[in-house]
Amino acid sequence: QGQLKESGGGLVQPGGSLRLSCAASGSIFSINEMAWYCQAPGKERELVASITSGGSTNYADSVKGRFTISRDNAKNTVSLQMNNLKPEDTAVYYCRMYKSGQPNVIYWGQGTQVTVSS
Repeated sequence: QGQLKESGGGLVQPGGSLRLSCAASGSIFSINEMAWYCQAPGKERELVASITSGGSTNYADSVKGRFTISRDNAKNTVSLQMNNLKPEDTAVYYCRMYKSGQPNVIYWGQGTQVTVSS
């Protein structure tokens, strides 16, 4: 069974930057969509950004212009560059990968904490 491994979370001051990365294990391939979700305490998990295999991207309104999602199809990795971070960005960030097929498969990472605080 495939696994996703995230890295790059941590504590940063408001206005700072972080880069999250997620790598899929070797048994995961031909991923259609890669995405980052976040979940703050007491809130539901929500989409932050997604990217298709063709490079089309989608962002939550709250992060447009500050976050950039990118992927390396050859390495099955996805990254999230987060700039101008705000305290309200504090959450656990999860990597998600979707593969269509028979059956469709969704993989989730274990989550990485991002804390924005002075």
